[in-house]
Amino acid sequence: MHLLIRADASAQIGTGHVMRCLALAQAWMQHDGRAILMTETSPWLKSRLISEKIQILHLKSIAGSREDAWETVQAAQRVEATWVVVDGYQFNAEYQCIFKEHGLQLLVLDDYGHAKHYWADIVLNQNISANISLYANREPYTQLLLGPRFALLRREFWDWQGWQRQTPEVARKILVTLGGADPDNVTLKVIQTLQQVQIDDLQIVAVVGASNPHIEALKEAVQNSRHSIRLERNVTNMPELMAWADIAIAGGGSTCWELTFMGLPALVIILAENQRAIAETLDQAGIAQAIGWSASQTAETIAREILKVLLSKQIQTRMTQLGQALVDGQGSDRVLMILKGKTLRLRQVHPEDCELLWKWANDSEVRAYSFSTESIPWDTHKLWFSKQLKDSSHHLFIGINKEDEPIGQVRFDTWDNEHAEISISLDCNHRGQGYGTVLINLGIEELLRQIHIQAIHARIKPHNLASCKVFEKAQFKRLTEEVIKGHPALHYLRII
Repeated sequence: MHLLIRADASAQIGTGHVMRCLALAQAWMQHDGRAILMTETSPWLKSRLISEKIQILHLKSIAGSREDAWETVQAAQRVEATWVVVDGYQFNAEYQCIFKEHGLQLLVLDDYGHAKHYWADIVLNQNISANISLYANREPYTQLLLGPRFALLRREFWDWQGWQRQTPEVARKILVTLGGADPDNVTLKVIQTLQQVQIDDLQIVAVVGASNPHIEALKEAVQNSRHSIRLERNVTNMPELMAWADIAIAGGGSTCWELTFMGLPALVIILAENQRAIAETLDQAGIAQAIGWSASQTAETIAREILKVLLSKQIQTRMTQLGQALVDGQGSDRVLMILKGKTLRLRQVHPEDCELLWKWANDSEVRAYSFSTESIPWDTHKLWFSKQLKDSSHHLFIGINKEDEPIGQVRFDTWDNEHAEISISLDCNHRGQGYGTVLINLGIEELLRQIHIQAIHARIKPHNLASCKVFEKAQFKRLTEEVIKGHPALHYLRII
């Protein structure tokens, strides 16, 4: 299945459109798809995309023109794209309509309802300020995906789900990140402002993009700083930097969703008018602190705001908790589920799933079909769960339906790098809905993405007829009858 993306990046418009499309492309390719980007962008960004195994097609037409649309349509037809994704404010109603006239499935990524009409099959606005009124002029079939639960995070953030931040009494580590381009050199203004912050032992990391035109001026400012400042360019380890930092000073674009996901308290500078609603809504919700238009703020004003956050553990803790509650890192999976028409998706088990799994395990039907039928004490379960999370031979996933409800779990215990034992259970409210076989197949697909396995085994009590049928439907073959803990067991096997 092929995904064709149409997005641009430059020193003027920044890299945000392409980078969030990269996040979607990574998720798509994670599930064995192919991603192609049609673009006019700088060589350094193309190198990054090629390293991600994204095919680059070079746009010949003027960006946003009818010719651009026709060129992209032809490319989509040529590569037999399942979906076309467009991200950019130049892609207006007429542009979108051309794709639908040619029968292509279209996803539009948007921030503020820039088009007069929306012809897309799906409009995705991941911002906290997104609301249905922005899209009053849309087709009856257009599906809206609104809000940070659909925030697209790149692959480097995926393994940080469930990470817990420790808040210091006084924050001293500051991350400055103001976009890949920063044409107005707001980064320099922030560095100069930080010289007025009267806290000892400040450590500052300023991240800039490869296309930043002010690098020499920034290097000079770093050399003359009274605080320790490290200038990082074109980084690929942003989650690690966000985990290192105590607070961030950032622009009001897509980086906000990375910061909230990482629970990093932030002061958000509005760098463009289309960032105002995001920054102000985050401020009103207590998730971040907006400090207005960059050109309108004095150094003294910004320094006071920074100092207030640095000195308040209460403010930092509130921002961390509210931010992580807003963005859970599963946005790409939710979008992908819709694009592919799936009934279920999987996510890794998190520490906070302990009680849910305990309740599922102690369900009367689950216990009756288990080889140990006694109820499981809470303390025993907690100890088992802790070991599961730490042991790399165990792989445990939660199935999530379209309504974002957890419907069951699938677990694999592996040995000798070749074999795995599978077990599943469904929430009592979601049995008999056809989820069992889907959960098994999704679990196996995810396991094979992580490790190489040659055979998967299942042991089932003979009177558990529903489970036997589910596994047989998932291409498991019945082998022999065994005895486990005094109970008869049917041994099923699926060769990979």
